[in-house]
Amino acid sequence: MKKSITYTLILMFLTLMSCATDNATVLNEPGRTVEMQNFEKAMKSLRDPQNRATAEEKRSGSAELSERRKQLLVPASLDLIKSTGVSEDEIKKQTNSDITAIIVWALKINLKKNDEIRNSRKLN
Repeated sequence: MKKSITYTLILMFLTLMSCATDNATVLNEPGRTVEMQNFEKAMKSLRDPQNRATAEEKRSGSAELSERRKQLLVPASLDLIKSTGVSEDEIKKQTNSDITAIIVWALKINLKKNDEIRNSRKLN
C-alpha cells in the first residue's frame, strides 16, 4: 500500500511538472521557495538519461523507485521538509529514517505549497 501511494504521488507530481511548457517560468513563479525549486529540479532529474531506471531495475517489476533513484531525491526532500521548521531529529522520529517516507512527506509539502500559491493567485 505504501509503495503504491508513493508511486502514485510521484507520478502525479511528474505529470503536473511535465505539463509546464516553460520550466524556467514555472520554477521562478512568485511564492516558490528555493527549497521548492530544488525539490522540483530533483524530481525532474529522474527523467535525465543517466537517472532513468536501468534494465535491471525495470526487470524487478516493482512500481516503486529504486534505492538509487530515491537517493537522488533525499537531499532536496530533506531541505524542503526542514524549510517548514521541522528539525533533523523530528524528521528521523517521524520517518524512522525511511527514505520513502521522507520523499512522500516532501511531496505532500510541495503539493500543499503549490496549492497555496495557486489559491492566493486566484484571490488576487
